[in-house]
Amino acid sequence: MFLGEDPIHIDAEKGEIAPLVLMPGDPLRAKYIAENFLDNAIYREFKVDNKNVTNLRNMLGYTGFYKGTRVTVMASGMGMPSMGIYAFELFHYFDVEKIIRIGTCGGLTPDVKISELILASKSYSESNFAYTFNDYKEHITYPSNALNETIKDTADELGYKLHVGDITTMDVFGPYIDFERVLNRIPKDLNVIGEEMEAFGLFHLANYFNKEASCILTVVDSKYSKDVMSSEEREKSLNEMITLALESIIK
Repeated sequence: MFLGEDPIHIDAEKGEIAPLVLMPGDPLRAKYIAENFLDNAIYREFKVDNKNVTNLRNMLGYTGFYKGTRVTVMASGMGMPSMGIYAFELFHYFDVEKIIRIGTCGGLTPDVKISELILASKSYSESNFAYTFNDYKEHITYPSNALNETIKDTADELGYKLHVGDITTMDVFGPYIDFERVLNRIPKDLNVIGEEMEAFGLFHLANYFNKEASCILTVVDSKYSKDVMSSEEREKSLNEMITLALESIIK
């Protein structure tokens, strides 16, 4: 494995990244979280009206404090290759200990409604991401059990409804393919309740580095519903997901 002394894709000094990281896919969601949830943020100047700790390739990252604990929020981009780049560099170069992915997903069961939250118990994928990385041939990767238990306990404390189940991580955006064909290939013993595009890779890298990772998802569409979340509903649900992740990661 060829590794330089410095990261290629995160333009930050080592001390500027906290050991606790939230990772939304969208860089602008990282900005939203920093502006609305973090206090006393430590920023490197980028623009007068948009400051952050890393902005290379517009993949924004911010470090601040949540209830007195230092936290970084760093975007991952879309798909496992992008997640893999940023999660690898956070674990390897910045000594990050915990990452919680906070993203959106499609619901795959009528029991999970639009706007509700999913905590991934494992991720199934047909991707070659893990095999390419280090010859891992299995199609399932696992989050941190300890971190998942903390998230479940925190959801109970906050009174948030949280579905816990298996997810599938796709290489192709679900709505753009014959998704039923792919679903029919998933082993029937899995309780797959949501589909997204990053968690399998994040879990694999966390396990490789002996670090902790979890994934909380907001259901924004469903194969069992034609409903579309309103902007107000989306904001409330995403805020609940963000709050749950922040409250969990500082424990």
